[in-house]
Amino acid sequence: MENDFVLSMQNISKEFPGVKALTNVDFTLRKGEICALMGENGAGKSTLIKVLTGVYHKDSGQVYIDGVNKSVTIKSPQEAQNMGISTVYQEITLCPNITVAENLFIGRGKYNFVNWRVMEKRAKELLDNLGIPAKPKQQLSGCSLAVQQMVAIARAVDMECKVLILDEPTSSLDEHEVAKLFSLMRDLKARGVGIVFVTHFLEQVYKICDTITVLRNGELVGNYITKDLPPVELIAKMMGKALSDLSQLHKRDESGKESGLPFYSAVGLSSAAGVRPYDINVYKGEVSGFAGLLGSGRSESVRAIFGADRVTGGKVNINGKPVRITKPIDAMKNGVGYLSEDRKIDGIIGDLSVRDNIILALQVMKGFLRPISKPEAEAFADEYIKLLGIKTASTSTPIGSLSGGNQQKVILARWLLTHPEYLILDEPTRGIDVGTKVDIQKLVLKLAEEGMSITFISSEIEEMVRTCSRLIVMRDRNVVGALAGNEITQDNIMHTIAGTEGTDNE
Repeated sequence: MENDFVLSMQNISKEFPGVKALTNVDFTLRKGEICALMGENGAGKSTLIKVLTGVYHKDSGQVYIDGVNKSVTIKSPQEAQNMGISTVYQEITLCPNITVAENLFIGRGKYNFVNWRVMEKRAKELLDNLGIPAKPKQQLSGCSLAVQQMVAIARAVDMECKVLILDEPTSSLDEHEVAKLFSLMRDLKARGVGIVFVTHFLEQVYKICDTITVLRNGELVGNYITKDLPPVELIAKMMGKALSDLSQLHKRDESGKESGLPFYSAVGLSSAAGVRPYDINVYKGEVSGFAGLLGSGRSESVRAIFGADRVTGGKVNINGKPVRITKPIDAMKNGVGYLSEDRKIDGIIGDLSVRDNIILALQVMKGFLRPISKPEAEAFADEYIKLLGIKTASTSTPIGSLSGGNQQKVILARWLLTHPEYLILDEPTRGIDVGTKVDIQKLVLKLAEEGMSITFISSEIEEMVRTCSRLIVMRDRNVVGALAGNEITQDNIMHTIAGTEGTDNE
């Protein structure tokens, strides 16, 4: 093994009941290298990191640290830390109610009393050495998110880490804060620390990373020199699509495009979730969509439309009339429905019955002082179970006992029962079987043909091509382009995401 390798993972496999999370994955990191670990949702990034940090035990494979030819077994996060492997997570794991100095040294060493003067002196030296704009006696909660991230990194550096894992460290930072963090990363790189950078922001990868490792479906796609891998090729590798693989796609009719006033339109819409101002028009009988990689701002954009995140700017019209949508009930009363990305967190209520889950949105609109009677609820549930082919023993079956695909159909039934004029579907086919995916895609097209306005989001690019007649393309929570009709091809979507000129002239 070459001496400049600070970490080498070989043939790593990890399986959970019914799921192969990692299959013979190799990962290497050199001293003084910043490597981007890339892949879409479910690619295996988190599992690989948890194997490396001792959260999960690998089923097979070898791990080598610091160029030593003897493999190691990492049984716990504490063991990983003792071997020089530190992780800084997206959510700050320090204690906001104590000082910066206390956070730097808490839990370290065995002593019966604290020499505050020595601790604060060491803290100041460490902060000054790394150029971190914080004071030892300052309470951590008074620091910006970026500085809190830097304090967490400083703690890892002072514990003599050899491998630093940064898991989505910039997701809540502004551009100025990101620049500060990158400056610190470059300083650590110069000191020989190997850094694993997990992010969904492409521009940041090309700004800070030396190499890129891509995972897909738990397998290694490849290791690449950043400057030798154009952004559009990186996207293709992450999505598993060849740039010219168009043979199996079926274009959709464009007849619903731009007929009369849009049902929904917004100018300069932005939200507290980091969505920068964008414009959108959604027409009756049209399937529109948001395309982009995970983390690009697709979900945050539609959550702003629905009022699920705090809206910070923009003017909205529905059917040509100005409206104010500040919370979901405002959107619902204006004919907008929203099937969220995470059905387990924002969708199903697992202990309630299929029937109660179906009538939930309608009951909210009516108000809980006007309860839907049990016979009415039963009739609604029977109607939509039949319409959508939901497989359940009865309407009283707890939804938590249904398969993922049938849970998704129940949530779809919930929104259809409100008879929305505009339905937003965020990843409606994620994690469900192929047959149910096809059923939902057919239903989307049928609803559009009947005049409903639909916004459809999917990480599977071929679904977007098959389904949408207009696309807003996003990167790093910015709208970077728009495609319509025959412009909507795999090549053009990926080139637009990457910021390069497409070659498809269909």
